Formats: sequence, structure tokens, C-alpha cells
Amino acid sequence: MTSSQDAQAIAEFIRTRGVTRCPTACAAPTHGSVSAGDRFALQHRAERLEALRLVRAQSAWLQVFGTPAGSQAAHR
Repeated sequence: MTSSQDAQAIAEFIRTRGVTRCPTACAAPTHGSVSAGDRFALQHRAERLEALRLVRAQSAWLQVFGTPAGSQAAHR
């Protein structure tokens, strides 16, 4: 197979299968480095999202049970 035939076969495969990216490239971890500032910002974001998740969960619990999660009244 020539390189032109290879390119045509790949293009046909992508056209018929709808593949838009290389699954191998998407599955492999990257080897890039992240600055300390970016790591801090990412950790801070994760902490804010977790706090928001907990607030939402508490709100949902209150709506369903009418008492804070983990209180003694909820276990009686």
C-alpha cells in the first residue's frame, strides 16, 4: 500500500466510523508539567466544588427529611 492509499483508507475509516480523534492519544497520560500556581488553583477549585457539593447535599437532605444530616433526630 502506498502512503496515498494509506491516507485514503484512513480517511474512509474515519468517514464511515465517525472517529474524530485517536483513542490511544486520549487514553494515555500527558507528560506535560504544571506550574505550582496552576496546581494550587486546581486544588482550590476542587475544594470549592466539594464545599458546594456538600451544601447541595445538605439542602437536599433537609428537603427530604426536614432535619440536618447526621443529627440524632434523623436516626430515631
